[in-house]
Amino acid sequence: MRLLLMRHGQTHANVSGELDTAHPGLELTELGRAQAEAAAKAIAEHHLDAIYVSSRVRTHQTAAPTAEQRGLTPTVVDGLEEIDAGDFEMRSDHDAVAGYIGAVATWLEGDLTHRMPGAETGEEFLARYDAAVRTIVAAGHDTALIVSHGAALRTWVSTRMCPHPDAPSVHQPLHNTALIVLDGHPDTGWEMVSWQGHPVGGEFLEDPAAEDPTGDLDSDGDGEIG
Repeated sequence: MRLLLMRHGQTHANVSGELDTAHPGLELTELGRAQAEAAAKAIAEHHLDAIYVSSRVRTHQTAAPTAEQRGLTPTVVDGLEEIDAGDFEMRSDHDAVAGYIGAVATWLEGDLTHRMPGAETGEEFLARYDAAVRTIVAAGHDTALIVSHGAALRTWVSTRMCPHPDAPSVHQPLHNTALIVLDGHPDTGWEMVSWQGHPVGGEFLEDPAAEDPTGDLDSDGDGEIG
């Protein structure tokens, strides 16, 4: 099947740089709502059988314009949530951001047994995200939109996608309403169709002043993870 994997629109936590991963999470900003509206128009050419969201309010708000346009009701699937920040939840200080990004970087480097302080290991994260994707695939759609989260999408896609020469490096930003399109199946692997790291509705919908650690996965501004 085809998966359209979209990161949610800008939230107030993205602007302040806070690690907001718990339920229900902060809402979209005015820019985030504009991103969601633009994204609905940008993906209008894609056929969609269903829309899936995490339990966090920001994914519901991002999916809403597309759902209204298509006459679809988004379905909540447990497991699509952001990587749990644990002890770093709602913090924006350097040590917390570096700790969160460092844990994700450790997973991406191959050590999935490493635990986010106070939260999940890489193995536990991938197990729950894999289970969510299998639930979606089992529904029998040809194409589905999944609205999820920056660090979660980057980690799952980077781990599960077959190598592709045009895939960006893991330290490239995944901006709000970025869109990754994959074809495949959990049993045979996922092939990249396209990777739009900027807002799918247009780069003018970016906020260069936002801190947004889960979108950049860059703790010190040098373009490197960790």
